[in-house]
Amino acid sequence: MRLWHEELISKLPRQQLLGQHRECCALRGLGWRKKHATVDYVFEYSPLKLYHYHMKVMGEMKRRGYQNDLKWEDPAYRGKNCPPYDHLIESPDDTLKYPEHNGKYLTECLENLADKGIHIPQ
Repeated sequence: MRLWHEELISKLPRQQLLGQHRECCALRGLGWRKKHATVDYVFEYSPLKLYHYHMKVMGEMKRRGYQNDLKWEDPAYRGKNCPPYDHLIESPDDTLKYPEHNGKYLTECLENLADKGIHIPQ
């Protein structure tokens, strides 16, 4: 499980983009706060930060002509098997990218993709 660096979302191949959508859905739902070394940093922030990241992923999906369940565009929605949030308070920080998505993380993501045979020019 990995959240790709935000600068890569528009450059991800189809499989990785759609996989990222599934990862976001899982993290927003029953996967919230379940330990995973690669994405534990997500849980240090409001669920709204993940929602905004997910909206970027879904925006790219729409740009490419893919459709997703519009329910995911509701920040309180957490999937079919998880009750929605009853109240979320947005802060300006929620709309900013994850601080962990820095240059070092970008390099790590590019190396991970290269290991899969995917080369994204920078």
